[in-house]
Amino acid sequence: MAEAHQAVAFQFTVSPEGVDLRLSHAALKQVYLAGLRSWKKKISRLRNSLVTGVFPASPASWLVMAVAILASQASRLDPSMGLIGKIKEQLPASPWLSEPARAGLGALAFATLLWLGLVVTMRGALRALLCYHGWMEEEHGRTSNATKLWLALVKIFAGRRPMLYSYQASLPRLPVPAVRDTLQRVSDWWEEYVYLRARSPLMVNSNYYAMDFLYVTPTPIQAARAGNVVHAMLLYRRKLNREEIKPLMIQGTLPLCSAQYERMFNTTRIPGVEADTLQHRRDSQHLAVFHAGRFYRLDLYHGGRLLGPRALQAQFQRILDDPAPPAPGEETLAALTAGPREPWARARRTYFGSGRNQESLRAVERAAFFVTLDSSEQGLLGPEPGRALDQYSKALLHGQCHDRWFDKSFTLIVFRNGKMGLNAEHSWADAPVIGHLWEYTLATDVFNLGYNADGHCKGELEPGLPPPQKLQWEIPQECQRVIQGSLRVARALADDVDFHTFAFKDFGKGLIKKCRTSPDSFIQLALQLAHYRDKGKFCLTYEAAMTRLFREGRTETVRSCSIESCSFVRAMTDPAQSASQRLALFRVAAAKHQTLYRRAMVGAGIDRHLFCLYVVSKYLGVDSPFLREVLSEPWGLSTSQTPIQQLELFDLRSHLDYISCGGGFGPVDDNGYGVSYIVIGEDLITFHVSCKFSSPETDAHRFGANIRTALLDLRALFNLPPK
Repeated sequence: MAEAHQAVAFQFTVSPEGVDLRLSHAALKQVYLAGLRSWKKKISRLRNSLVTGVFPASPASWLVMAVAILASQASRLDPSMGLIGKIKEQLPASPWLSEPARAGLGALAFATLLWLGLVVTMRGALRALLCYHGWMEEEHGRTSNATKLWLALVKIFAGRRPMLYSYQASLPRLPVPAVRDTLQRVSDWWEEYVYLRARSPLMVNSNYYAMDFLYVTPTPIQAARAGNVVHAMLLYRRKLNREEIKPLMIQGTLPLCSAQYERMFNTTRIPGVEADTLQHRRDSQHLAVFHAGRFYRLDLYHGGRLLGPRALQAQFQRILDDPAPPAPGEETLAALTAGPREPWARARRTYFGSGRNQESLRAVERAAFFVTLDSSEQGLLGPEPGRALDQYSKALLHGQCHDRWFDKSFTLIVFRNGKMGLNAEHSWADAPVIGHLWEYTLATDVFNLGYNADGHCKGELEPGLPPPQKLQWEIPQECQRVIQGSLRVARALADDVDFHTFAFKDFGKGLIKKCRTSPDSFIQLALQLAHYRDKGKFCLTYEAAMTRLFREGRTETVRSCSIESCSFVRAMTDPAQSASQRLALFRVAAAKHQTLYRRAMVGAGIDRHLFCLYVVSKYLGVDSPFLREVLSEPWGLSTSQTPIQQLELFDLRSHLDYISCGGGFGPVDDNGYGVSYIVIGEDLITFHVSCKFSSPETDAHRFGANIRTALLDLRALFNLPPK
């Protein structure tokens, strides 16, 4: 009740003695600070909209233009060739406007029109330049004079000091290839299985994870690690709101679309009976926290200021120390987000539409993000660190199936020994976007915020900080039975996941460069060789390529299993083939892979096109045997590379232990493999391999061993010595 009274700014009581008016100065101050913070954000957004709206010019350039025109007028020069005079004639006659003032207004109007014309011209020129993608067809490392000229023009028209969304209006729209071109390239390829049409669980099937540092745990104190990391994420959110994050650029020149960043925070996937929706709020001032079966609301501001790491640590410690038991059904409530979507949608509508349940669910769904204070310990632990790494992966991918809110844009998981990780929902954005946040968070945690010698967060405690609010639930028996049903499905799915995460240390990007091929093509051909040795056959292979050279572009499929790659793999398994013949076939296969990747990046892939044709055919009620056939084939091998995007955050060569393992995802096909990999520095590649125990065809550790062997065989093919 004390918290409720503090939340009331004023109250009055009418009695026979009169009206008793009581003011809460502390509450009024909070209302004032909240309003002030809201107006600051509105002004900041308005300023950013203005700056972005005139980019690649700047508002300051208008002032320069106006001063130049006014100076020329004062010098009796007319750069407008009479237009200023005509504008002056159109100004209304007024006794308050002298002739010099009318001339000045005319000059300002002309300067504004000229400036707007230059803005439109520069933006149009930049958009036209960014439509060109012929540079991707050139051989790696050899840039033509035409492309050099084009890059120089891009730099001229691309402006200076761009904000996160500055290039959005200049990026071209993603093109739709001609049907004729698609059909010409589909004859020897397998087709995409459209997995998103099902109402299957997000956990394992869709969500993915990101890992902590591999060799270092900055502090063993759980609450301290949570405090630093949450504060780092909130600093990132502040930069994101202010658009201060630099847009990603290819070769430091070509901008990538930043639209996916908008829904990183304050976003939840809402279940529906037939289809889910994304709920995004412009702002959120609290977290949702889960620990030992209880849910909490943790406010992020106090006295109008963002909580610092030390204050956050104290708040998390309060949650860890709270002896209150969970309410009936509360401990496994989040299993609804781990199970099939339809039961969750119906339960949400039936049991969470009013009262305490509605209020508590809103606190979770409207939070900036979700935090789980996990009671287990993870990392390179015990006598078998390799197996421990596999368990760490599974803990991040699915946990206990009821201790992560899989609908949130992401869940931060902090383990009892200070290790941590992320579980991210996929629909709002792709992995490189959450990876950008994760790189910033890891670097800021260690190299900017840091810890005291005793492992606690730096800074001072804030007096009078109200404790986190324990959320209240009233879950009836009928709802508890639905929760248990979802939990059974989720646990069966989680128990079937076989995972193997390992670091390949024999060589990395440094040696691959000596082969004069891209690291991605090298690894993809190694995966084809490993898969053929593992199963004795080829399969439809999915590799994700981003299409963010276009506005609101996401991904396209690179079909890495090609005729050329199959020829190379057969040569590697044929003892009659010489090393020179195998190497020649490798070159051809690598070149084909690069071509496929470039086509996908410039919107010339076929899978998104075929998917759209499939959707249209369903809408029109037209049965297409062609689409039905090509969409029925499963992805036997699904792969993805995790890019490193912010090398400037810290010097990896000077801090070799501060490397992240990247992240991974579950198997896409019941009898297939999922493989995620990250190329770290010059000498390390980390792999995350997933499959299902229930499949007689797959074994994650066996496939991992085949990947190692294939990589070493490719090194031997080039006759390169060990590093």
